[in-house]
Amino acid sequence: MRSKVSKPLNYLIYASKPFGFSQKDLDEILLKSQFNNKANDMTGALLCRHDIYCQFLEGPEKELNMTYSKILLDDRHVDIQLLSSGSAKRRLFANWAMRDDPIKSWMWTREEVDKGILESVTQSDALEIFVKHSKEIDQFL
Repeated sequence: MRSKVSKPLNYLIYASKPFGFSQKDLDEILLKSQFNNKANDMTGALLCRHDIYCQFLEGPEKELNMTYSKILLDDRHVDIQLLSSGSAKRRLFANWAMRDDPIKSWMWTREEVDKGILESVTQSDALEIFVKHSKEIDQFL
């Protein structure tokens, strides 16, 4: 019997501005993400509002980098900024190929986004958003 070798786990967090935000676009992004992420052993969460997408992805480094390269070419959003990336000990969203949630009130206001808060977000601030979010759902943190 062969044992399955697990690949090192990595994560990345990016934020972007939707280009022509619509529920239809969001539904398409989520459906495609859920399918592709499951096939590539990736999980994550997408926090969204009409003025911002903030996404956390976790999985094997190669698949994560390929997915992020595709995201950079996606014309449904602009001003893509990598907020944080690194290795992880465990998944924050193990049960979610792609979790969809609106931006929470403890995140940034529309005014803060308009004034450029993303320029000053630290890697640890970005990660803490999703650690906090994962604690609100079915994770054991």
